[in-house]
Amino acid sequence: NVLFWTLAGMVIFFVLESTLRWFHHHHEHHEHRTDPNASLVVIGDTVHNFIDGVAIAAAFLISVPTGIVTTLAVAAHEIPQEIGDFGLLLSKGYSRRQVLKVNIYSALATTVGAVIFFKLGTNNPSLIGALIGMTAGFFIYIATSDIIPSIHDAKDKRSLYIKSLLLVVGVVIVGTSTTLAHNYINADQHNQPAASQQHSD
Repeated sequence: NVLFWTLAGMVIFFVLESTLRWFHHHHEHHEHRTDPNASLVVIGDTVHNFIDGVAIAAAFLISVPTGIVTTLAVAAHEIPQEIGDFGLLLSKGYSRRQVLKVNIYSALATTVGAVIFFKLGTNNPSLIGALIGMTAGFFIYIATSDIIPSIHDAKDKRSLYIKSLLLVVGVVIVGTSTTLAHNYINADQHNQPAASQQHSD
């Protein structure tokens, strides 16, 4: 089931991305007060934030350590992304006040996604596999359609090596952090019953 939903997540994200691009091309010949690209950025960022919320919820449904590592990873990539979106929207004709409002509303999609899917997964444990698989599919699609091609499109060997190294380092950091967090929580859980027993004695 997890592998099925992983594939489903990749297909769903592909359809969403294709729909957004069609929307942009369909409206690009009409005149607007702001560039249509700005609307595309806002919609894409909101969908992205919602998916981040789903990922966080699915991770916490697995275990607290996995949830903590996932939340830190999401925060780490959201900060530079939001800074980039802020500058991009300013260049598209939005005022600073408008950009702040848009970013706040868009960021709320993370909370909405996390709360909805955590509740769904808690009430229906059978959905956890589907949530995990779908979230994995989303991020695998992003990696294969955007991140990996951007690495291969590096203009020189030095840039290619640096980007490839950063990708591997990122994988190692996330994997190591998850393992250490799991070991710490498991050790703490094993020590708690013994401490409780000693206290009662």
